[in-house]
Amino acid sequence: MLEPSLDLYGATFDRVDGLLRELLAKSRARYAMIIDRKGFVLMHARALLAPKPPSLDSFATLVASNYSANRAIANLFGEEGFKETVQQGAEVGTYLEELGDEALLVTVFDSGAQLGRVKIATKLAAQEIRTAIETSEDVAPTVEFDKEWSDSTTALLDGLFGSRDR
Repeated sequence: MLEPSLDLYGATFDRVDGLLRELLAKSRARYAMIIDRKGFVLMHARALLAPKPPSLDSFATLVASNYSANRAIANLFGEEGFKETVQQGAEVGTYLEELGDEALLVTVFDSGAQLGRVKIATKLAAQEIRTAIETSEDVAPTVEFDKEWSDSTTALLDGLFGSRDR
């Protein structure tokens, strides 16, 4: 089963969430998201007045695939990868920054945002996010079920499907 390659918890999650929101405010972009290179959405933020985004899962998968294709093109020319990935249409554009080996920071902007502002704000945010991830000491939360939960669940299932003892 495919699973995201990067998990953010606790204070690190809160810090990165704040950095995404700050990125949106500074860049005047619509959306900022962190995706892993497999195409999983790890985090996202939406500007207050931004329209509803397209399916984030589909978008993340396409961005990750495009990123991989661009790396393959760069490899054909002896490069490890391209330093910047910008796509810009008449009304909407995207800008990508690497966040280490596992994830990408994607900024989606519209024609009202200046590309230079988006690039600078995204680069600064990416550096701060990298630092937050690298210095994170947060551990994944654990789920523990006590005897009361176990007994009530057993009783519920026995009520639905009959007792195990029969």
